[in-house]
Amino acid sequence: MILQPVMDGLVNGAIIGLGAIGVTLTYSILRFANFAHGELLSWGAYLALTISAALGAMLPALGTPIGPFSFGWSVPIAMAGSILATAALTLATDWLLFERLRRSGAATIILVMASFGAALALRNLIEFAYTSSPQYFTNALQISREILPGLRATPDQMLVVGLGVVLVIAVHLVLTRSAAGRAMRAVSENPQLAALVGIDARGVIRMVWILGAGLAAIGGIMSGVVVQIRPTMGHDLLLPLFAAAILGGIGSVPGAMLAGLIVGLAEAFTVQIIGAEWRAAVSFVILVAVLLLRPQGIFGKAMA
Repeated sequence: MILQPVMDGLVNGAIIGLGAIGVTLTYSILRFANFAHGELLSWGAYLALTISAALGAMLPALGTPIGPFSFGWSVPIAMAGSILATAALTLATDWLLFERLRRSGAATIILVMASFGAALALRNLIEFAYTSSPQYFTNALQISREILPGLRATPDQMLVVGLGVVLVIAVHLVLTRSAAGRAMRAVSENPQLAALVGIDARGVIRMVWILGAGLAAIGGIMSGVVVQIRPTMGHDLLLPLFAAAILGGIGSVPGAMLAGLIVGLAEAFTVQIIGAEWRAAVSFVILVAVLLLRPQGIFGKAMA
């Protein structure tokens, strides 16, 4: 099917876009590339799986599929719990590691290297707790439905794309229409000036961590619903996340989602035309091309 990679790319792109929003916000506020961000997708998925399994054991009725979807109410409830738990994990990591380095005046490269270490620790902790075997929210099979000639999708896939669009609009409105969003943008533009006018930079940093962790958790859960959950899922998505964040323009939420969709579509068509073994190279090629041709990205500002 010629059009089928479109749906596959949109689904994967929506997941990449949600993760890329956290990457771009973290970089614009904290001024360093957090390579541990991909692990938040994995933790979000596994925490949701744990909560969902516990709810299903206590209240089996919650496992009954909702309408056309493959999962029951235990998954949406677990998603809410996972968002809170992933945010708490992220804040704890910041308190134990990044905040101490910021207070000591550590150079950016030190923060970047520390994020590598945090990523390794978080990934191995997942594997220790859950083993390396892939896991699933449900074993129910779904039959894809024809949307257009040559284009089919399951209800779960359509939900992922729709939810991704709704979330990026909601986050964009928060950043542009709320006091918290204005504070984030002020700290991103000029942290010293923002502090002079009374903006609590530490509070803004906490908000950014919570927002990025929540979106990462949702992205990981969505990936688990349509594919599977595995300890390396966040690590495998790390390069696409950074490619999307840079392509969209650092600090741009709509740009991150649009670029995520572009990366997802590029990967899907590469698999269809060339082969699956070249999929990992797509994000690297996009990343290098953007850095060479348009470093500010699609919606970013040109460097002075």
